[in-house]
Formats: sequence, C-alpha cells, structure tokens
Amino acid sequence: MAQLPDPDKNLLEAMFQLPGKSITGAPPPRSIQTPMPIGRPPRRAREVAQTSYGTNITTVDTSEIMEPSSEISVPDRDDDSDFEDPRVLTKTKTRRTGTRGRGKRTQGATIHQRSRTEQEGESSLFEIVKLGSVALSAVVDDWIESYKQDRDTALLDLIQFFIHCSGCKGRITVQMYQSMEHAEIIRKMTEQFDEDSGDYPLIMSGPQWKKFRTNFCDFIMVLVRQCQYSIIYDQYMMDNVISLLTGLTDSQVRAFRHTSTLASMKLMTALVDVALNLSISLDHTQRQYEAERAKNRNKQASERLEMLMAKRQEIEENQEEIRNMLTYIFKGVFVHRYRDTQPDIRSICMAEIGVWMKRYPGMFLDDSYLKYVGWTLYDRVGDVRLCCLRCLLPLYDTDELAPKLELFTNRFKDRIVEMTLDKEYDVAVQAVKLVIEIFKFSENVLADKDCENVYELVYSSHRAVAQAAGEFLNTKLFSKENEEAKNLKTKKGKKRSENTPLIRDLVQFFIESELHEHGAYLVDSLWEINDMLKDWECMTDLLLEEPGRGEEAMDDRQETSLIEIMICCVKQAATGEYPVGRGPTRKLTTKESKQVMEDKTKLTEHFIVTLPQLLAKYNVDAEKVANLLQIPLYFDLEIYTTSRQEKNLDLLLRHICDIVDKHTDSEVLENCSKVLENFCNENFAISGKSNVARSTLIDALVQRYKEAFQEFFQEGEEPDEDDAYALMASLKRIYAFYCCHDLNSWGLWDSLFAIVKGGQDGNTIPEEIVCKAIACCSHAVLWFLEGLNESNPDKTQMKELKKRVGHFFKTCHQLMYHQQDKIQEEAYITICDLLIVFSKNLSNTPTFEPLAYEPDKNLQLQLSGFLNDKVFIEDDDDDMDENQKIEELHKRRNFLASFCKLVVYNVVVIRNAADMFKYYMRFYNDYGDIIKATLGKAREINKVSTAKTLALSLIQLFTELQQEQGWNVDRTSEGYQAIKELARRFSLSFGLDQIKNREAVAAMHKEGILFCVNPLENSQMPEGPPPNIAFLEILAEFSNKLMRQDKKVVLAFLDRQFPGPIPQEDNELWAPYLMYRSYLVQGEGDVSMPANKTITVAKRGRAAKRKQKAADDTGMWQVKDSHTPARGIPGPLTSTVIKRRRTEPDQESEPGTESELGSEREFEGEQTSQQVSLSGRQRHKRLANRRANSSYTRRRRQQQRQVKHLGSLTFIADLVTVSNKISRLLRLCDSNSTPVEKSPVSIVVQVAESSEDSEELFEKPGKSFVKRTLLVRSVRNARRSRNRTASIFTGISSIPEDLAVRHQRHVSLLMLIPCLTICLFSFL
Repeated sequence: MAQLPDPDKNLLEAMFQLPGKSITGAPPPRSIQTPMPIGRPPRRAREVAQTSYGTNITTVDTSEIMEPSSEISVPDRDDDSDFEDPRVLTKTKTRRTGTRGRGKRTQGATIHQRSRTEQEGESSLFEIVKLGSVALSAVVDDWIESYKQDRDTALLDLIQFFIHCSGCKGRITVQMYQSMEHAEIIRKMTEQFDEDSGDYPLIMSGPQWKKFRTNFCDFIMVLVRQCQYSIIYDQYMMDNVISLLTGLTDSQVRAFRHTSTLASMKLMTALVDVALNLSISLDHTQRQYEAERAKNRNKQASERLEMLMAKRQEIEENQEEIRNMLTYIFKGVFVHRYRDTQPDIRSICMAEIGVWMKRYPGMFLDDSYLKYVGWTLYDRVGDVRLCCLRCLLPLYDTDELAPKLELFTNRFKDRIVEMTLDKEYDVAVQAVKLVIEIFKFSENVLADKDCENVYELVYSSHRAVAQAAGEFLNTKLFSKENEEAKNLKTKKGKKRSENTPLIRDLVQFFIESELHEHGAYLVDSLWEINDMLKDWECMTDLLLEEPGRGEEAMDDRQETSLIEIMICCVKQAATGEYPVGRGPTRKLTTKESKQVMEDKTKLTEHFIVTLPQLLAKYNVDAEKVANLLQIPLYFDLEIYTTSRQEKNLDLLLRHICDIVDKHTDSEVLENCSKVLENFCNENFAISGKSNVARSTLIDALVQRYKEAFQEFFQEGEEPDEDDAYALMASLKRIYAFYCCHDLNSWGLWDSLFAIVKGGQDGNTIPEEIVCKAIACCSHAVLWFLEGLNESNPDKTQMKELKKRVGHFFKTCHQLMYHQQDKIQEEAYITICDLLIVFSKNLSNTPTFEPLAYEPDKNLQLQLSGFLNDKVFIEDDDDDMDENQKIEELHKRRNFLASFCKLVVYNVVVIRNAADMFKYYMRFYNDYGDIIKATLGKAREINKVSTAKTLALSLIQLFTELQQEQGWNVDRTSEGYQAIKELARRFSLSFGLDQIKNREAVAAMHKEGILFCVNPLENSQMPEGPPPNIAFLEILAEFSNKLMRQDKKVVLAFLDRQFPGPIPQEDNELWAPYLMYRSYLVQGEGDVSMPANKTITVAKRGRAAKRKQKAADDTGMWQVKDSHTPARGIPGPLTSTVIKRRRTEPDQESEPGTESELGSEREFEGEQTSQQVSLSGRQRHKRLANRRANSSYTRRRRQQQRQVKHLGSLTFIADLVTVSNKISRLLRLCDSNSTPVEKSPVSIVVQVAESSEDSEELFEKPGKSFVKRTLLVRSVRNARRSRNRTASIFTGISSIPEDLAVRHQRHVSLLMLIPCLTICLFSFL
C-alpha cells in the first residue's frame, strides 16, 4: 500500500498519540469531562458552529486529539454506585460558563391546559412503549399529529417519556416547562429521584423489561425515521431533544446517564440512516440534473433544471444540518461517556460507534474516530473490550473498508494480538477472529511471533478459544491450494489424496509444538473446520505406501506422530465426544448421532482391511502398536459379518496373539486384552471365534507362567536374571489379561499368593515381581466375588473367598512394613481398594454380609501413618526433572485419594483423618482440593466427630511445637502463627449457619479446653499456668462460631476447669486465657469475672495502642472478625470503654430451644469426667496461702499503685483522643445549622434525669447529624451508673463517626464539649 505523505502521516499519528505516552500504550484514564453546551445551535448560527467544530469535520485539531488536560480524570472504579463523584462534577460545573441553553421556545405559544393525570396513566408514552401492545409506528404517527397541532405539549410528552424511562417518578408540569431551562428541569428531577432504589428500567430483570429495552431503542429509531422529511429540520424538536439528552448524560444519577446515553446513541444511529438516505437522494438528484443538462437546448426544461437545483441545494443543506447534529452529539455525549465510570455506558458507546463506521464510513471511518475504539481496547472490563472487538470485526471483514484501517492496524495490532490471551474467554475468541480478518487483509502485517502466540491456543482447555485458533491455523497453513499435490503418486503408481501435503504439514506442526500428549486437543480444534482429518485413506497411504517421485519418506518420529493423530481422529469420529477438559459431558443431538454412525461405519470399513497391514509393518515398535491397537475399540463389529470380513478378523486375531507373545510393555498388553474383551462380547456374531482365540492365547500364557514359576522357585538353586525376567514377563501378561478376563478357572491363586507371601522374607524376590503378584491377587479376589451368585451363592465358595480375603489383607498389612518402597506402596493401594469393595456397604446384599471386612485399629493407624511417610513430605531434590516431579505429585495425590475414599465411605474412623487435616494449609497447593472435599463429606457423616477430629489435628500440631520450643511456646513464632491460620481456615469451613453446626462447634471448644487443663499443674513452673494454656489463643479462632447463649455455657465450663485465683505476676503467660475468655464475654453484659479471679491487663506497646486506636476509630459496630489481637493484648479487656454491637432481639435464639440443649449437653457433668484430682486443687489453695504470707504481697501492692497511676494517664490520653475525635466531627458540621438555645450542660442533665419520653427530644423527622438515640441511651446509662462521668464518657466514645459524614444538618454534638470538661474536672 502506498505511503502517505509526510504531513498527513504526522497528522494521523498525532491523532492516535495518547496523552503522555505513545500510541501503543494504555488509554487515557476514564474521566467525567466538561460537557458540551446544552442546546444545539440553530441553522442561523451555522457560521458559529462551523467556527467551533471546524469547516471540515474530518479534520481534527491535534490539541483535541491529545486529550486536553482540562478534562478531569477519575480513577477506575468497580463499584456499582448510582452516582459519580460529586467533587468532580462540581469542578465540571464551573467550566460551563458561557454555554448556550436549550433551544428557545416560540414566545407566546398557546399551551393547552389539559390534565396531566391522563398522561401519567396508561396513555403515556412510557406505558405504551413498556407494554408494547401497540405498533410503534402508530404511536409515532399519533405523536407527530399531536406535535403538528401543539408542539410544546407534544414535546413535553416526549421529555416526560425520557424522564420516566430513567426510572424517575417526577412529573414535569406545564409551569416548569415554560419557566425553566433544561438544566433546571434536570436538577429538579434529580431531587425527586428515588435515591434508595438502584433499579431502573434498563437494568431491571424479567422478560417485560428486556422487551422494554428493545422497544425503547426502536421507538427512537422509528421517531427519527418518520420525522426525517420535515420535523427534524424545524430547529425546535431536535434542538430540545438533543439539549435534554446532553444534559441528562452529564447527570450524577446513573439511571439518567445510562438511559440518556442509550437514547443519544440510538438517536445518532437513526440520524446516520437519515444521512445515508440524503446521500442516496443527492446522488439520484445529481444524476437527474446531469441528464437534464446533457439534453439539447431545445429539449431542456428550464423549470425542471431549477427545480432539481433547488432540490439539490435543499438536500445539501439538510445534509449539512444532519452532519452538525451528528458532530454535536458525538462531541457532547460520546466523547465524555465512552470512558464513563459505568461499564454498561461505555459498552453502549463502543457498540454504536461500530454501527456508524459500518453504515456511514465516509464520515466515521476515520482515524479521528477510530482512536476512541483503540484506546478502549485497554478497558479493564471484559464486556467493554468485547464490544470494541465486535465493532472492528465487520470493518475488517468488508473489502472496501479494510484498507482504511491500515494506520489503525499498525498502531493497535500488538494490543489485538495480546488480547487473544485475555482472561475473558469471549474476548479471546473475538480477538482471534479479528486476527484472522487482519491476516486475510494483509498477510505481512502479522509477524511470526504474533502467529505463534495464536498457534498455541489450539491446545487451550476452552473449546471456543481453541476452535478460533484452529480456524486461524487452518487459514494460515491449510487453506492454500497446491497444484503439485494433485499430481502426486506413490511408488506403485497409486494417486495420492489432495490432502497429503496438508497432513504432512499437520504432522510437522504437531512435532514442533512438542505437546505430543495433547494430540486430541489439536484434532478437536480442527475437527469442524477441515475435512482432511477424516481422510483415512490419505493417512494410511502415507504409512503403508512407499513414496513416489518427488516425495520424501517419513521418518520414524513423523510416523509415530501421524499414528497418534490418526488415533485421535478415529476416537473423535466414532464417539463425537470432546477431549477431557474441553467442556462437560454432553448428550449428542439427533443430527450429531447420525453423523457419528456414518463416520464410524466408514472408518470401520477402511481399517478392517488396513489395520492388519499396519500391525504387520509395525509389530516390533511398541509405541506404534499400542496406539494402533486402540482402533478396534471403535469398530462397528457387525460389519465383520455383514461385509464378510472373517478373513481379516482371523488375520487381526493372529496378529494380536503374535504381539502378546513378542511384547512385555504394559500398555501394549492391556490394549490387546481390551480388544479381545470387546471382540468376545456375546452380543456380536464374531464372539465365538474370538473366544476360541482368547482361550488358546490364555492357555499358552498360563503354561509359560507356570514354567517360569517352577524355574524361579526350583529347590536347591538360586534364580538368576533370566529366571527373574521370564517370571516377570509372564506376570505382566497374566496381570494384563486378569484386568479384563476371569482367569480363576486356570488355578493361579496358590502360586500368585505364594509369591506375595515370599515377599515378606526380604530381598529374595525382586520387588517388581512381588508388586505384580499383589496386583494379580487383587484382581483374582475381585473375580472370585464377581463369580458368586447374588441370590443363592455357594457357601463353600463364600467360605473359601472369606479365608483368602483375610489372609491376603493380613499379608498386605505386613508388606506395608517392607523395606522396599514400591512394595509398601503397592500393598497400601491394594488394601485401600479392597477395603472399599469389602466394606460394610457389601452388607446391602444380605447374602454377601459375611464377606464384609472391617479393618482393625492397627491397620487404620498404619494407613494414616503411611500418609506422613509418603505423601506429606517436602520435595528437596532439586536435581529431579520437572516431568518427574509432576509424576511424583500425581502418585502422591493418588495415595491421598485412596485414603480419603476410606474416610468418605466410612470405612475408617474419621478421627484417623487428623493426621491428614493438620497438613491442610501446609500442602494446600498440592492436596488442598482433595482434603477440602474429604472434610465436607466427613461432615455429612458426623459433624461432631469431624469437629473433634479437627481439634485433634490442631492439638497434634501444638504438641509438636511444644516439643521443639518447650511448654512456653513463642506465640509470635512462625509455627504458632501457622497453627492459628489453620484454625482460622477450619473455622471458615463451618459456614454461616450457627444452628446447623452448633453441637459440632461446642464439641470442638470442649476438646480444646480439656486439652488445656490436662495436665493442670506445670511441672517446670509450679506457680505458673497449665503448660497447654497457649492453645486457648488458637481455640479463640472458633469463638465467633458460637451462638450467644452457648458462649455462656462455654464460659461457665471454662471457669470450672480453672479453679483458684489467677496470679497477676507473669501476666503474659495468662494472656491466652484472658484473650479466650474475653471473646466469650464479648457481648454478654451480665457475665463478669468470678469473684475469686483477678485479672490485670497486660502491658501494651505502641504498636498495640495504635491497633487499638484504629479499632476505636472504625467502631465495633460490625461483626467481629476471627483474627487474634497482637501478643500481650487481651482483646477487648482494655482500659478504654468497649463499643459493642447492638444485637437485635429477633436475631437472638430463644433460650430453652432444642438446639440450645444440644450444646449444653457437651458441658454437663464435665466436673466428674475431667482428669483433675482434688489434691491438685488443694495444692493450689496452699500455694495461694503461701503467697499471701510472703514478700509477694508487698510487691503486688506496689504494682497496684503503679497500675493506678498508669490508669490515670490512660484515662487522660483516652480523653484527649475522644476530644480530637469530636473536633473532627465538629469540623464537618454544617455552617448553616441552627444554634442550640439551651445550655449544653442543662440539656445533658435534663436528658439524664428525664423519663423514657426524653428520647423524643432527638427523634424528630428528618436526617440528623448523629444518631440521637445513641446519645440519649448513653446519657441515660449515666443515671443508672455509679460513676456518671465515666458513663457519659462511654456514650461519647461510642458515637460512630461515619454517621457524621452522612448527615450534615444539626450541631447537637456541640453539647458534648461541656460534658468533656465536666469529666476532666471530676476526675482531677
């Protein structure tokens, strides 16, 4: 494409230049820009409009393109607020000086004073459009007739229609319409708008409102279309409508902005259609004029020429008028709303600008408009980005428009390619489709790196993205016609398929992608795009036929890849299923099922003949044979008989027997076994011949196995490597056929179990042989069970089976202690699998109930201990390959899943899962999904047992930490914090339903408290707390799951477990107890510390004070989080007053309910069950007496005096804090508030001493500066309290600061300043 001249090129580059950075960077921030003048200039002011907009609307000033700094940027927000930032709008309003108002109405116009009630009823435009019962064209015709009779009244109806469509119930009266400008009307409607409701018609759900949105858009389009010949040019209707909509788009109310923006954009789309009609009329008139002028002078009609010239001039003037309207709406609405804070509004702008560019490219398909789409490609909301791509796609798809996008493509190509990896799949799909259109437009635009980024998406797990990438791959590599391919022939002269070069390219692409295990993904991506994947003859000819002249022979790697792709194609054609991970399992439609049957028949007819040839050629290559043996699994086996292909069947069975004899690869042998199982199905006629071949083959395999067994266990001789290899090869074949066929009739159990028992002797038998023998015995047991008759089983067979199962379990249990890891793992997997089969669930069949096997306690502990040794271990081997690490992780996940199945099916006790649950957080990335699912299933079995198991897992971790650090663990250490984090996760797993988990949570608290007091005496510090006291801080994470009445029960139980007074020395050691107790006391005003306990608040550092101050500032009105305060701070028990959340009466459960009894039962009678002896309590009392008679008393008194002094300082500091807080509140007061007439002190005293009716002093209608009720109740508490000053101080500090910001009307808070003065002097 020719290069643009330098001046034009520089100008176009400047159009795309982003503010402060290059064009390829991110877009400018969304902002609420200074609105365009309200009211469109009339035609008589066209010169002014041309001066404002420029004589050539396609020429854009670079200062405007650079996004002038006068626009006010706002940060991106995800909130769904109905209002924009009022501060920004305030600044915006200041820049509206000198703007024009709406179009002036005709002075002295008569307005019919008809009733507006009828308009608001069913006959209003809003109701008619909402119901949709009348054709919109008829509605518009009626409105036009009304407009012709009285345009002010009709226009008022239209304006009211837009107001009602925004969800505003306000009504514009005739007086308002006559006396107010549009801006004043909008301001009045904003005041009448319902702020509490966030719904309005455009976002309301339901079929009615969805239909309304469509009718609303259609109404605007029909209105403009039917007014396009007269009314829209009267300089009145369009002036007022555009003025109103432009003003509404600048509103703070989201409903107004959203509705008016949609109306403006649809109005602009309708005007674009009018402009197109004018262009067509102008062309038609011009041709008529030229034809008339081309006539001879004698035949020319001067009147007709003058008429055509006048008509042309009128059309041009109308066209200019429409262009001015479009330009004004674009600059007044679109330029500001395309980066509105609401994504729905931005999406509307992007969707409509694409329509304008497609319909009216002469005006809008220009770089000055395309830049807005390019900038919005960087929007952080997926729907907006999607709209941008959708508006660009039809432009590139049109041959006439694509060349005009050259500069845009060069500037934003990288961003479009980058969006193919978008996190929103719909956006990624559209981005790939757009890249395809760009490639079709110009193949040189995309670099190789860009194409590679799209190539890789064919392996995406999302099918739509993968198919889009497959379409790009097909367009790039497989759409070119190759004339040479039509003349290709094999060496024997057979003509090659036209798809031969394409298949070769596909194989090469698959090899270079280095993702050979994902061949099914590649095939699925191209399956519905290119038919070459069903060209079976082309694929087999490439494998069987020798290359002809001019062809290159395929190497071994290419043949392997081609066979793998061919197998994936066969599976896709025969089943119609998507690969694993490419969407959910679905049911095929009738059309798809018919297509699958046709494809299955075709591939069967072809491979019945060619598969024996392929097996004969590649019978030595294990990898190729393993893949080829999957093809018969998808055959339509009836074709063997209907097409008389018995000869090919015999040939195939012969090749299978030969392959089994030659190979020992597990995958090859298993595929052979599956093919024979499929062929021996009694539903097919070929089953008889297949059964004969299978029996013959198994006879040979059993004979070889017995010979190898005799050779290996021959007495007097040590087996050599050849004997071990022969036995191992025979066991592999036996195991492969045991998986699909019942071999028990050949009498293999005794020899196989002998090998298993021989594995206990040590290393005399290789571990591979023992593992394979264990697997064979496991399948033998299952086939024994399968052979029993459910209705009337043979008792002798059942007795024999029970005996074999018991011996086998016992032997495998012993093998779990073997020195070899592989034997341990195989024994573990076998035990887990058989325990599921022979579990208590087997008793569902009454005749099989004696066969149920219940594992003993030692076996259960051994299974759970296996996880600690083999699963929950760190990978410290950095030399291990990444693929090996992945395989090792999969193996460990299989081990864990095997044990979890035992828990889920209630085979092992839930308590044994404690060793697994304690690693939930530590190995969350590897096993978190498995453990979480198991925890959920365990709760379904028994919530209480599961809760106790979680408590046990925390206790185990705490005990391990004590073994490392001693009894006085460091509560700031990483290990302790990890236990607390695990406890927090366990707490979150209980959910929000406290009643449902009531007993379980109570049981957990009981287990934790009993652990803390057992033992009660501290052997290392006799005068100190119990050694496990620190566990209470961990247990506090579950306190928020207790119901209010249950906290009292738990608190009483806690007090019974900790007898005697609590010493104040070494208070840090008792901090967990104080913290846990404070969480239980929190919100319970009638619960206090027992008389025999004295608690001293722990010292707090600066960081703790700052944290407490932050908590005071934010308030305690929200539900307490489950986090634990900093070390040394006993939670809410501080010197400052607690601000507690008021609990509504309906949120509390009534005492005495059934759920309450359940939790209390957990704590009844625990005094007799605990392990604390009476002698221990007596020792505590004697210890207290000795302390009283020692010098400890003097030290304690001195400490109390210091605490009093510190308390005074704390009170003063808190007083200063609250004073600062009230100062901040006072600064927010409204300067126009009415001063208080009474003395503040007299008001407070009057309220404090008044009756309950005193609350009416503050509960007057309207919004207040603070909640008066809080102040009244706080002062009333002062009357009931002994220390009135402290209680008033409590009320002051509990006032929420956020209420002051919301309601700025009154200054009743001024009365609190003298109260603070009284407090201070009373204390001094």
